[in-house]
Amino acid sequence: MARLAVAGLSVRALAESARAGGFTVVGLDAFGDRDTRAACVAWRRIGDALRIEPVAFQAALHELAPDVIGWVPGGGFEDDPALLEAGGDALPCFGLGPEIVRRVRDPRRFFAALDAHGIGHPETVFAPPADPRGWLAKRAGGCGGTHVEPAPGAGAADAYWQRLQPGDAMSALFLADGERAGVVGLNRQFVQALGPLPYVYAGAVGPVAAAPAVRAAVDAALAALVPEFGLRGLCSLDFLVDGDAVAVLELNPRPSATMQLYPDVCPGGLVRAHLQALTDPLPVLAEPRLVRGHRVVFANAPRDVDDALSHALAGLGAHDVPVPGTRIGAGEPVCSVSAAAGSVASAQARLAERVDAVEALLAAGTGLRPVLVLES
Repeated sequence: MARLAVAGLSVRALAESARAGGFTVVGLDAFGDRDTRAACVAWRRIGDALRIEPVAFQAALHELAPDVIGWVPGGGFEDDPALLEAGGDALPCFGLGPEIVRRVRDPRRFFAALDAHGIGHPETVFAPPADPRGWLAKRAGGCGGTHVEPAPGAGAADAYWQRLQPGDAMSALFLADGERAGVVGLNRQFVQALGPLPYVYAGAVGPVAAAPAVRAAVDAALAALVPEFGLRGLCSLDFLVDGDAVAVLELNPRPSATMQLYPDVCPGGLVRAHLQALTDPLPVLAEPRLVRGHRVVFANAPRDVDDALSHALAGLGAHDVPVPGTRIGAGEPVCSVSAAAGSVASAQARLAERVDAVEALLAAGTGLRPVLVLES
């Protein structure tokens, strides 16, 4: 059985998919949660909740090089695409190279490409607007909504500004082979305000139905962007939907958290499909049998995780469960929950029940008012 490494800020979904696809998995991430470790034969910490630490990451890759066939990157490399080459020839990266990632994540290049292909997006500028009201500041190297704040923003070197636009937050998970895309599913995203950050990613549900005009706009955008940037493998496109209008926000050139909503669309799962799409034609995708959702529960105050809380969260069927001894800061994720049902409404109702169960457990254990996970 081939040994495969998966790396990112949080790799539980990647690790579980890779294991389901027949790989022996080594996990490299910032959390080392119970279920991440359970899916892996070995785990190494390579950063903290906000950043992959280059020295620790490169050391882990070189340690693994004799024993694994390669590594799959997840979220967290947007800040430093050069790390995608960290393993060198001894440990190939099964994902897009740094030059493609830089082009996709460079807002000047990305939004210029959208304009060239007539793809709608919010008004975007590269200097702080004179009147910041109604504008958002974003960082090109961020992910998960932690890079979005009200204008004028902190003025980071990779900052850009977008006019606030109405619409429901959605994403398209897709496989690409360099020329065309196969849409795995469209998803409704959940976001939550955490402190000064108004749009932190808090989960998703999918597949969701979309109006024909919306689906046509998404398909047209992917038909243009895949060959424009040479995209391959599993990727996702974030966008807003307002009526029939679609406004593209960003493209994530790597597997996203929504992959966990689609465990049954192709034989061997989505990590195996991702590997196939990097070099070969796209696999045939089946229709998902159920609607699935996941939601993140965040801490509203610092807390230490002891044996009792860790075991109780696992007993509730939560995911991304912290191991005993973990210190969770205010605004950091405690765990996530998931649900599957025959409809979007039923899946969301089951998610809400499971969020309530986790919040009740947290409140009973500490006396703190648990944070609510809000939908967009």
